[in-house]
Amino acid sequence: TLKAKKNVVAEAEADAAREVAAENNLDGDEGKRPHRPTSMLQRVPTRQSVHVQTKKWVLILRRCLLDPLKIILYLRFPAVALTVYYASITFGCLYVLNISVQQTFSQPPYNFSTVIVGLLYIPNSVGYILASLYGGRWVDRIMHREARKAGRYDEHGKLMFIPEDRMRENAWVAAVLFPAALVWYGWSAQKGVFWVVPMIANFFFGIGSMLIFAMATTMLTEFMPRKASHGIAVNNFVRNIFSCVGGVVAHPLIDAIGNGWLWTGLGVVALASGGGVIWAMRRFGKGWRVRMDREMGTG
Repeated sequence: TLKAKKNVVAEAEADAAREVAAENNLDGDEGKRPHRPTSMLQRVPTRQSVHVQTKKWVLILRRCLLDPLKIILYLRFPAVALTVYYASITFGCLYVLNISVQQTFSQPPYNFSTVIVGLLYIPNSVGYILASLYGGRWVDRIMHREARKAGRYDEHGKLMFIPEDRMRENAWVAAVLFPAALVWYGWSAQKGVFWVVPMIANFFFGIGSMLIFAMATTMLTEFMPRKASHGIAVNNFVRNIFSCVGGVVAHPLIDAIGNGWLWTGLGVVALASGGGVIWAMRRFGKGWRVRMDREMGTG
C-alpha cells in the first residue's frame, strides 16, 4: 500500500542518516552533546547528503527486492519443499488448462464464441466450490480419527493434531482424481467429443485440485505456526513461477502435440508427483517436522 511504501522510505532515510552521522562523528563526544530535534539531513554538507540519499535507496531496494526473497530459504526444509512443489505442479496445470480451454473451444470443431468459452470455466469452478465446502470437513474428520487412534492428547485432554495426518485417503483421492481428469479432458477435447464430456472432466479436476490447494496451504501454516505468513508467501512465490511457465508454454505445446498427448504427459507427471510426495510425507514427515522445529526454534 501507499502508506507501507512511505514507511519503508521514511525508515530508510532515518537509517541512512544515522549511518552517515555515525561515520562523521569523529570527535567521539556526540553522546555529550544535548539532543536537538533539528533534522540531521540539514546539518550535513552536500557530499554527505548525496551519501545519505545513496544509502537510503540502497536500503529501500534491499527491503523491497532482496529481503522478501529470504522466504526461499525455507525450501531447505524437505517438508516445506515437497508440499510447495506438489501445490505448484497442480497450480501450473490449472493455468495450462485455462489456456487450453480458450484455445481449443474457440476453434473447430467447436467454434464457440467468446461468451460461451467464458462459460466453460464454470464446471471446474463448481468443483472448487464443492471441494471447499466439504473437503475441509472431510479432513477434519480424518485429523480427529488419526489423533484418537494414536492416542495424542495434551494435559487438558484435548486432541493433538500433526500436519502429516492431512495426507491420508483424501490426498490419495485427489492425487488420482485430478491427473485422471486431465487425461480425460485432453483426449476428449482432442477428438472433438461433445463439449459436455470434457467439461465433466474439468469438474473433477476442480475437486481434486482444490483438495490439494487447501491441504498444502493448511499444512504449511501448521509446519510453521509462528511464521505462517512466510509459508504462504513461499508457496505463492513458487507456484506463480510454475503458472508463469505453464502460461508461456501451453499454446505452443498444444499446437505442437495436441491436447491428448500434452495432458497425458502432465497427468503422468502429476500422478507421479502426488504419489511420491504423499509417500515421502507419510514415511519421513515426522522426522522432517521435528528437525525443522528444532532449527527454527519452535520445537
